[in-house]
Amino acid sequence: MEKYNIQVLGNVNSQETLVFAHGFGSEQNAWRSIYPAFEENYRIVLFDFPGSKPANSKDFDIQNYNSLKDYADDLMEIAHLAGVRQGILIAHSASCMIGVLASLRDPNLFKGMVFICGSPRYRDDGDYKGGFSQEKIATILNEMSHNYAEWIRTYAPAAVNDPNKPELVEEFSHCLLQLRPDIGLVVFSLIIMSDYRREVAQVEIPTLIVQPQEDIFVPPTVGAYLYRIMKNSELYWIDTPGHFPHLANPTEITKAIADYLQENEFV
Repeated sequence: MEKYNIQVLGNVNSQETLVFAHGFGSEQNAWRSIYPAFEENYRIVLFDFPGSKPANSKDFDIQNYNSLKDYADDLMEIAHLAGVRQGILIAHSASCMIGVLASLRDPNLFKGMVFICGSPRYRDDGDYKGGFSQEKIATILNEMSHNYAEWIRTYAPAAVNDPNKPELVEEFSHCLLQLRPDIGLVVFSLIIMSDYRREVAQVEIPTLIVQPQEDIFVPPTVGAYLYRIMKNSELYWIDTPGHFPHLANPTEITKAIADYLQENEFV
């Protein structure tokens, strides 16, 4: 439990468990304005992926992380340690695909998922518009490797994409600066070079896709693509700009999750 800083909160006797999975450059605290709304009726599982905080960087061996499948191993272990079976995954960013990989390997792990700013592929590929050209990705990785702190000064405001939310830029920047630069580069590379379109098309459990109208890392074309290829999905558009709607507009995200849980009788 200590390796992942697992916390089990809420109604521990509930038959329904919500697992909140944070994205890159984040930690479980990112869910602080979301999960309290569900504590009365749901068992809540929070955790930190290895390498996401200075305290658990020792548990992150770069040589053991070659793809998001290695993070799926972590998620499966977290679920086992927390006693999760047939849970509902609430995932942000890269954790959406981590959840996909874990759920395909163990179909009894989750019975539903919520994607917040999830993408199966960030690189453009023919008619598929993931948001980044190969040249742009090469430039980003080069900037990260040469001056990580300077890259953060550019990356964080672009990700938040809202001049009225300087506190979110500061929070995200702080989380990124907590990462060892070598860990940050490796993990970001794994994410932005990934392609899980084949895997996500195999998902059959009810999935809510929360897609911002303005997210430079996950453009609207990606949300529309996921909705088109996922057999049992629902697409929810949100006007809040940026890659962190769960922090920028927790009220709307909480309602979207609650409506999804009600519609699928996960109550």
